Amino acid sequence: MINLSYNVKLALCFIGIFGCYFYYGIVQEKITRGTYGESKERYYYTMFLVFCQCIINALFAKGILLLTGAPSDKTPRKIVFICGVTYVGAMLASNASLKWVNYPTQVLGKSCKPIPVMLLGVFLAGKRYNLVKYISVVLITIGIALFMFKDGKSGDSGFSFGFGELLLLASLTLDGLTGVSQEKMRSYGTRAHFMMMGMNVSALIVMAIGLVVTGELWLALDFCYRHPAIVPEIITFGVASAMGQNFIFITVSEFGPLMCSIMTTTRKFFTILGSVVFFGNTLIIRQWLGTAIVFAGLILDNTFGKTIKTV
Repeated sequence: MINLSYNVKLALCFIGIFGCYFYYGIVQEKITRGTYGESKERYYYTMFLVFCQCIINALFAKGILLLTGAPSDKTPRKIVFICGVTYVGAMLASNASLKWVNYPTQVLGKSCKPIPVMLLGVFLAGKRYNLVKYISVVLITIGIALFMFKDGKSGDSGFSFGFGELLLLASLTLDGLTGVSQEKMRSYGTRAHFMMMGMNVSALIVMAIGLVVTGELWLALDFCYRHPAIVPEIITFGVASAMGQNFIFITVSEFGPLMCSIMTTTRKFFTILGSVVFFGNTLIIRQWLGTAIVFAGLILDNTFGKTIKTV
């Protein structure tokens, strides 16, 4: 990346991730909630959508590598493949959990993502962080959980752990293992776009098998044939994803997977907070408390939470 200060690089990466994935979310909602044709048919083939997204991601990364004339990468293919498998596994487990838990529960669960990324990085990748780093990550996680949590109805029972929660736990574990693999790749000096291309190609292999086994590939292709208007929307969705991943993998390469997980987790928080500032939506006291805790964690991390190098 261009020789800029630490904070300027971090700010540019955050703005890039925020902007690209804000538009990505708009297009995704248009595809998954919209209707097509005179019969008002809905699109339900999410695995095929992610498959197309990964194709465009991989092509984008390859294009950048060709344009920049990057030297060949020496990262062991086994590590790249494992990273791709855990990456797509976390995504599929999170999406599948929505069949058993509601969306607020999923968001609440995934807000804890920095914790497994940090802990598994320590235990499996040999990372070491100072005490302030641990405190700041916990504060950010608690703050986001308070902000995102939606109070249940008065007749709701207490917390119960079922199959949906188990899938969320699996997703978080796979997020942590993805972080471990990315740390291993960083130790080999893997460049951002080699990492991006390798992970997406590995994910494509896994999803291609899943699409064929489940039969979703043929159903999705038939839908696209009957409703060609969705094709440019899928391409736009993929381009937005590729641009967002470009900033994500620059963040991973420059600052590490823990910082990336903090940025991607707080992205949704800042999106909702932005709606309060610009559109006059209101927050309850608990959400203002969560906001204060998140900012306290971010300020603490930026001021004192520098990482101690891998042992």
